[in-house]
Amino acid sequence: MITAFKDTFKIPDLRRRIIFTVALLTVYRLGCYVPTPGIDGKALAQFFARVPNTLFGIADLFAGGALSNATIFALGIMPYISVSIILELLASIVPYFENMVRSGVEGRRKLTQITRFGTVGLCLFQGTAISFWLSNPAHFENVVMVPNPGPLFYFTTVVTLTTGTIFLMWLGEQITEKGIGNGISLIITASILSRMPVAVHYLAMLMGAGEINIIIILILIALLVLIISAAIILNESERRIAIQYARRVVGRRVYGGQSTYLPIKLNQGGVIPLIFAVSILTFPATMMRFSENVVLRRVADYLMPSGGPGMLLYALLTIFFCYFYASIIFNPDNVSEDLKKYGGFVAGIRPGKATAAYLEKILNRLTLPGSLMLAFIALFPYILMHFVRKIPPLVASEFGGIGLIIVVSVLIETMRQIEAHLLVRHYQGFIKKARPR
Repeated sequence: MITAFKDTFKIPDLRRRIIFTVALLTVYRLGCYVPTPGIDGKALAQFFARVPNTLFGIADLFAGGALSNATIFALGIMPYISVSIILELLASIVPYFENMVRSGVEGRRKLTQITRFGTVGLCLFQGTAISFWLSNPAHFENVVMVPNPGPLFYFTTVVTLTTGTIFLMWLGEQITEKGIGNGISLIITASILSRMPVAVHYLAMLMGAGEINIIIILILIALLVLIISAAIILNESERRIAIQYARRVVGRRVYGGQSTYLPIKLNQGGVIPLIFAVSILTFPATMMRFSENVVLRRVADYLMPSGGPGMLLYALLTIFFCYFYASIIFNPDNVSEDLKKYGGFVAGIRPGKATAAYLEKILNRLTLPGSLMLAFIALFPYILMHFVRKIPPLVASEFGGIGLIIVVSVLIETMRQIEAHLLVRHYQGFIKKARPR
């Protein structure tokens, strides 16, 4: 593998792409330290430190700490991701968007334009909501976050946050086009990985204070390796269904007569079911937590994923959204019709409805273990905090959850792109044992 890393810098085009990607990600991380005018960043950071498992903590995770520090990239790239997910869901329900996806390059271009305009609209809405939320000290136990609220502050905050997200969207597109990997995904990955040095620093402080010993550190490292391995297995596992194509004679040419396979992934939705589940669970809990009613605060504590009832609800919602998203992403009827149209069939299964029923049966069987595994990885940080109570939430979040699954999937996809560049230029690549020389 060390040789493969050296080979990546021997190819001029690949070296240029990697340097370009690293340079733009560095620009992004530097922007995460440029403050938004008119906001007390230290007071806001102290507030976020008190609410790690709420919706604010999750939003700050995707923003790489920019939201808690009130910087120009406080909204992060999540508005773009949210609009993309909404349009992806609409493409499987609304015929207008479905035809747009099926119409090829031109349809994709129109869908990208709609995504951009939708991102700007969502940023304007979120920026306005954040500016009014920050200007009211009652939301922060009478701690003043904005010394001089007013129309100028509202306008400046909305323009700054919206411009920051648009700039990140442009950075992501530039990385995808001229760099290596998916730019938007790499920006989110950089945001999540930026918290890792802080987590290591916390562990070093706890170890220096004598609150945890070297044995616990070694156990934590072993657990991290195991949970990363589980995330890789969940991301890469798939069921391959053998597909055969009948021979067709067109003029003097013979088409078909080949065998291939249809891959059905163990986890169809990736991290999307977790985002849906944690949003639905933590949004009402976060709202009730800041209520003055004692009963509502107690209900909020029960709904938090850090507690027993919250863990159970989180797991159930994750399983439900895994089935829901899998049924939207993989439509057995459409796949069956496409196979029938091009002369493909599953051996021993009649084309048409029988093939659709067979594919649906396999999809349901795969989704159950995939959803259970995804729920376990998501809940592992909270389970860890129950057994090792001295570990802060920031450290525990590195041992699973949404962040770990995103980092694993993005890094694997980026490594595949790098390996493709190596193999095209007759280099060995990263994987040697599974490939004949």
